[in-house]
Amino acid sequence: MTLGLPALPRLLRAALIAITCVAALSGCGAMLAQNPSSALKPVNAVKDGDDARVMLQGADVVAYFTQGRYQPGQASIRSVYEGVTFRFASAEHKALFDAQPTKYLPQFGGYCANGIAYAIPWGGDADTWRVIDGKLYIFGGRGSQEAFELDIPGNLALANRYWAEEVAGSNSFWQRGKRLVWRVPHYKSGDELAAMVAKARAAKP
Repeated sequence: MTLGLPALPRLLRAALIAITCVAALSGCGAMLAQNPSSALKPVNAVKDGDDARVMLQGADVVAYFTQGRYQPGQASIRSVYEGVTFRFASAEHKALFDAQPTKYLPQFGGYCANGIAYAIPWGGDADTWRVIDGKLYIFGGRGSQEAFELDIPGNLALANRYWAEEVAGSNSFWQRGKRLVWRVPHYKSGDELAAMVAKARAAKP
């Protein structure tokens, strides 16, 4: 079957319906948690207890810098910045964050940096990370990190561009759904990225 111009509006309508269904099935709680009405929208956050949106499921964002490792924070030691709750492992880390919050914020709302290179705010595991030029980047697993690290300058440029041009300030669910339907020109599937990583490993002496 050939996709002609008359079919295009039906395709667009179907895609928009699919995006709406994905957002609805994902739950209102998750949508609210990821989309604060602040400059941090969207964020990789979850509702936990009385906290409407906890960044990175409570990971201590300061520990990445001071201890060089992932460390869970405590619900009793927390700060709220731009409507998002940050938890810390110690009062010292909370004080450091309170003094300079933007220094410790994960880039791209804490979403997988490799996903943002495709304009998709999705994923982001607090224990898969890297500090590059004094900035914290989170990844959606080791495979995503390895794919990103194949070309750090190029992928950072793409991620910064898409974050600035269309992801920052957007609704995470709509943005995600849109870019899963209308993919960026350089889009690569998980299998394609895994193959690229395997090829790069094989080429190493």
